[in-house]
Amino acid sequence: MAQMSKGSPSYEASDITVLEGLEPVRIRPGMYIGSTGPSGLHHLLVEIIDNAIDEAMAGYCTRIDVTLMANGSARVIDDGRGIPVDDHPNYPGKSAAEVVYTTLHAGGKFGDAGYKVSGGLHGVGASVVNALSTELNLEIYRNDHHYQLFFKNGGKPQGKLKIVGPSPKGRTGTTVTFTPDPKIFDDVDFRAQTVTERLQIMAFLNRGLEIRFVDERKGREAKETFKYNGGIVDYVRHLNNAKESLFRKVGFYEQAEESQEVEVAFQWNSGYYESIHSFANGISTIEGGMHEEGFRKAITNVVNRYARKRNLLKEKDENLLGEDIREGLTAIISVRLTEPQFEGQTKGKLGNVSIRSLVERATNEKLADWLEENPKEGGQVVAKAIQASRARMAARQARDLTRRKSALDGAGLPGKLVDCSSNDPRECELFIVEGNSAGGSAKDARNPRNQAILPIRGKILNVEKARSDKILKNTEIQALISAIGAGVEADFDVTKVRYDKIILMADADVDGSHIRTLLLTFFFRQMTELVNNGHIYVAQPPLFSTLVGKEKVYLGDDTQKTKFLLDNPTHKNDFQRLKGLGEMDYDELRDTTMDPTKRALLQITVEQAALADEVCSILMGDDVPQRRHFIQTNAKDVRFLDI
Repeated sequence: MAQMSKGSPSYEASDITVLEGLEPVRIRPGMYIGSTGPSGLHHLLVEIIDNAIDEAMAGYCTRIDVTLMANGSARVIDDGRGIPVDDHPNYPGKSAAEVVYTTLHAGGKFGDAGYKVSGGLHGVGASVVNALSTELNLEIYRNDHHYQLFFKNGGKPQGKLKIVGPSPKGRTGTTVTFTPDPKIFDDVDFRAQTVTERLQIMAFLNRGLEIRFVDERKGREAKETFKYNGGIVDYVRHLNNAKESLFRKVGFYEQAEESQEVEVAFQWNSGYYESIHSFANGISTIEGGMHEEGFRKAITNVVNRYARKRNLLKEKDENLLGEDIREGLTAIISVRLTEPQFEGQTKGKLGNVSIRSLVERATNEKLADWLEENPKEGGQVVAKAIQASRARMAARQARDLTRRKSALDGAGLPGKLVDCSSNDPRECELFIVEGNSAGGSAKDARNPRNQAILPIRGKILNVEKARSDKILKNTEIQALISAIGAGVEADFDVTKVRYDKIILMADADVDGSHIRTLLLTFFFRQMTELVNNGHIYVAQPPLFSTLVGKEKVYLGDDTQKTKFLLDNPTHKNDFQRLKGLGEMDYDELRDTTMDPTKRALLQITVEQAALADEVCSILMGDDVPQRRHFIQTNAKDVRFLDI
């Protein structure tokens, strides 16, 4: 074994490096904001917004203005109390405002005096933003004065906090303008949609708070205002807007104790998936936690008791499972507590046991009262849960049958699958193609060693509006499940997937886009790990071809065709529209869609699959204006759907 080379012989006290002030943040930014990519960039803005939100939760702020400025800076204005401006007792000669923006773990969120409830726990937000900015301008309106403190080059104060004028009309609050450092971040361009989505959620969670957004960047100018007097009740209505609700009412209850409180809003829709969103002090707890646990346990008990009491469940009937009751449920659980205990760096899971007890008690009492006061809606909830229970049992039988068939038939591969010869999943590709004619062309164009072809017939079932038992009995879906070979739903095991790339190959027209959308929704809902692990791709066959001399040139869409004509104004040859894959000969199909050296594949992200799922949900309804608005709003992200 080779001996490791020795390092420097010196290891004394003088060799110990001490990082002062904000130096650690600039050297290891990922420790404080997660990454230096887009999520980290937006984290800066969220930290400043959250400080303003804390003022709103404390009852002192009614309006927040967020502006993406033309020069690349971002500005957040609130009408709260304003950061304290007097000298900090532990830092003689330094204002409290300067300490907050230059010292890690300094803030008003550790004792009881500043904030009873807060989203920021560690007191690093403002100082981290300052450390990772080329400049930051802090303005405070307090004590009838307008104060200002300017920082540059990673948080270095340019002088002391000073009065620059009177506070107009007794105004109070804080204004922060900062410019992210391009030396730290991969890209310093804020994405407006990411910002507005966050602002809208914060407006939902803080009833009556007005949040204004302005984008001043050239070519991207926009204004939007968020204010919801109904709070999380409006949030549930918003989430169910594209779905068919079981009833018009949105249920709501709340309960408070000395150091914690809970609000819950809920409504069932006719769909088959639950949508429960939980928050703690305004932070999205995407991994759930004690508050969600208390809600799930209590709602199961309450609905079963109600069903028994009204004789909707007979004595011989088994109790409804939680998954039966939560089918089609949209719910928001928002808790606020003095000392939240988050698990993990991302604060994704809440660990306070006391909040579980509060949510459980509130749900047991208040939800039971709501069902008694709304017997029509209560009956609809129970009826839907009973249907879900029956469908669950039927789906279990269908899965068992699928397993038995696979065991009897060997590999259980569908007859129309044209498989490849390689047994190494890492190099194998499965092309899911629309129709037998396209399947025939693809079969001739493929590399039989590692490319398999599965033709499907037209538009598969929209799984957004079908129960599990119906999904599993569908012929085309059975073929997909058998070909991929890793099971489905709860039984899905991504390690058993037979192909590394599963490529959706449909015509370059609206019908083809619809088929892609339905397939993406199926994979997103039934084989989620395929999407999460990057196994799903969309082939992008061209729409046109033309001859340039003796060489055939392919053009993806009308935009590329227009650009080609601008670049080649003397071009006289006609354009062939390659609308259907079945109309392309195998050479054309190989050269444009199947040859790995020439094709253009789009690897589908979780966000794109979720967007396809939302489109399928919208397609269930008859609200054409709402559908058009959704597509216009998401035009950039759904360009591959073309619906």
